[in-house]
Amino acid sequence: MDLLQNDWTKQLEADNNSVVLDVRTQEEIDLGIIPGAIHIDIYRGQGFVDEVSRLDKTKSYYVYCKAGGRSAQACAVMNQMGFENTYNLVGGFSEWQGEVAFNE
Repeated sequence: MDLLQNDWTKQLEADNNSVVLDVRTQEEIDLGIIPGAIHIDIYRGQGFVDEVSRLDKTKSYYVYCKAGGRSAQACAVMNQMGFENTYNLVGGFSEWQGEVAFNE
């Protein structure tokens, strides 16, 4: 499901069974990440599918990329794999106005 940032953030804050998933490349991650997000690069193809398959399907996943395209794709793949609650951040990290963390 596509959500605008305001709705995505509100729903995430109210959801105590949530995981934030960043599907960008490592180079993009180096520019900052939403605090607490886990990183699985969608461009890894089968590697992405393999890593995602190990995630807990009972959780809600709040997925983002740079602009919203790859994360929408990731949500679709995850839905096909049996994940029922995936939420795509419309506009992605490039329009993110919340906190940003940087890896050391």
